[in-house]
Amino acid sequence: MKKQPYFSRNEIILTCVSYAVVIAAFVIFDGRGFLTLAASLTGVTFLIFNAKANPVGQLLTIVFSIMYGIISYRCRYYGEMITYLGMTAPMALFALISWLRHPFKGKRAEVTVNTIKRRELIPALLLTAAVTAVFYFILRALGTANLLPATISVATSFAAVYLTFRRSHWFALAYAANDLVLIVLWAIASFGDRTYLSVLVCFTVFFANDLYGFINWRRIKKRQQNGQESAGAARRTCDTEV
Repeated sequence: MKKQPYFSRNEIILTCVSYAVVIAAFVIFDGRGFLTLAASLTGVTFLIFNAKANPVGQLLTIVFSIMYGIISYRCRYYGEMITYLGMTAPMALFALISWLRHPFKGKRAEVTVNTIKRRELIPALLLTAAVTAVFYFILRALGTANLLPATISVATSFAAVYLTFRRSHWFALAYAANDLVLIVLWAIASFGDRTYLSVLVCFTVFFANDLYGFINWRRIKKRQQNGQESAGAARRTCDTEV
């Protein structure tokens, strides 16, 4: 039986197009900020691994968070800097540990998708609101540029990293919402410096990849559930025959 390639044809096309768009935006709008280019390419890479429910994606998320935090500091987006260095990177580490501890049927390259129970939603929402409120006052005290969208970014980022840690397929949709906020933030920044247009394009690419990640995690969840149901039915049949 012929072994199926790890990445599908559509995933390869999506990733290659994403790389091409990021590089083109860098050449056209920047050409100097190689850290921005490196962060963007790392971002595209971790997104496709995350979309495959592969723990490697979380390892690359930590690397991306460090680079993006430096970029945000240079633009006085202290909210983004604190969010990614103080929240996204540490939570990605916890998520990496969680994903490695919950492989699907022993496969280290795929995490078992979890289902968030309704009783967990209210505490999660309250925790998100509390973290956002704290960050609002911190960001205001630091004189963060574009305070309102920066605060909204904190809320969407925390929701995303929490859902990632909990191995819920909704994490990708939360990241997509965060991408929209960041598109607004970097669009504002690009009015003063056109080199930031490359970052704007980067998060537009991220948005498309996160949407794919959400769709693919739903497929993975359905496949895993069907596989578990089939295994359970097989065990029941064996028990009956015995």
